[in-house]
Amino acid sequence: MSTQANSPLADTTSVQAVARYTRTAMVLHWVIAILIICNVVLGLSADSLPDDWVRPVIDTHKSIGITVLGLVLLRLLWRVSHRPPPLPAAFPTWERIAAHVAHFLLYLLMIGLPLSGWLHDSAWKDAATHPMHLFNLVPWPRIGYVMNLDPTLKETLHDRFGALHTWLGYALYALLAMHVGGALKHEWIDRKSVLKRMIP
Repeated sequence: MSTQANSPLADTTSVQAVARYTRTAMVLHWVIAILIICNVVLGLSADSLPDDWVRPVIDTHKSIGITVLGLVLLRLLWRVSHRPPPLPAAFPTWERIAAHVAHFLLYLLMIGLPLSGWLHDSAWKDAATHPMHLFNLVPWPRIGYVMNLDPTLKETLHDRFGALHTWLGYALYALLAMHVGGALKHEWIDRKSVLKRMIP
């Protein structure tokens, strides 16, 4: 009988394999991250672009936002059915709690941000005459209840949803900075890598 299965090296390899996210979770994580970065760039640059570019850039921003919403919901479903790997045992309790709270808030913002943008767009006074298409290909509906409101109320809601979308964006930027900073701290200072759990 081979002793390889009982060797320390085999045990270590097994632990490392368990401590990683599934490949599907990794792909969803990095695709969502790249799309969010692209949307941040598009959203912040729209006001400084030539007039002819503004509408295509905003439409692309909307399309990416809806795509992120769908991918985040898919990732949540995957997470429910595939338990994520535990944090390293050496992490203190407060860091474990902080990590769970940060992940919860990230998911909340990644859902709330595109939803607020969708509401903002649905309350746009010209929404009815400017149909929305995802990436200029797939027709995408506005939220009918919002579109059919009284024009005066709709204009007020358009401003409020726009402000909410902006503030949720700032909150997401701050939380993402903390998320990345925490991962780099564990990688470079604590020498307890969490990045390897999410890298194929």
